[in-house]
Amino acid sequence: MAPRVLVVDDQTLIRTGFRLILTARGIEVVGEAADGAEAVSLAHELKPDVVLMDIRMPTMDGLEATRRILRQSPSCRVLMLTTFDLDHYVYTALSIGASGFLLKDVTPEHLAAAVRLVSTGDALLAPSITRRLVERFADSTPSAPPASLESLTPRELEVLTLLGRGLSNTELAAHLTLSEATVKSHVARIFAKLTLRDRAQAVVLAYETGLVKPGAP
Repeated sequence: MAPRVLVVDDQTLIRTGFRLILTARGIEVVGEAADGAEAVSLAHELKPDVVLMDIRMPTMDGLEATRRILRQSPSCRVLMLTTFDLDHYVYTALSIGASGFLLKDVTPEHLAAAVRLVSTGDALLAPSITRRLVERFADSTPSAPPASLESLTPRELEVLTLLGRGLSNTELAAHLTLSEATVKSHVARIFAKLTLRDRAQAVVLAYETGLVKPGAP
């Protein structure tokens, strides 16, 4: 089944362009919003699978809209739209639950592929860009690890650390000499114990708690 998408941007031409691109590739655009407040209302009404969310908008910005949408619809996935990849707003968006980000000059093929990917529950992470983003904006003084981190087994802690370094499940399996199915089980348990939505939040948490240090290989 094709994912259902809500497009949010204060520029009409961008909304129209994204709608045409997605529709031409078999993805249903169920609505458009010109600001965050309208996005929150339409997301509640239309129940989209994915929201393409601009960050900087009048009335209510994309960050506050993302917080409200994920609070009212936890299963919804939000992809942030930005002009610059190393952007503090993007970092904040990932930390509050956005499933990834796209530059506004994204190719049509990448846009459609990204929407399909996050609609399955995965996160859109280009490891090199995501690590540069988190390293730049994560607090250099690690916060105290949440109590829930203590619930992780040594193996799960190791997996979380490697997730923070941007490793895929395939790379994790090779690094730890485990099957990919076993790695997926570890990742699922980590997400459940720490109430993480996806790998994007795992990367942010790994840096903010000091499991991964900026500049670490």
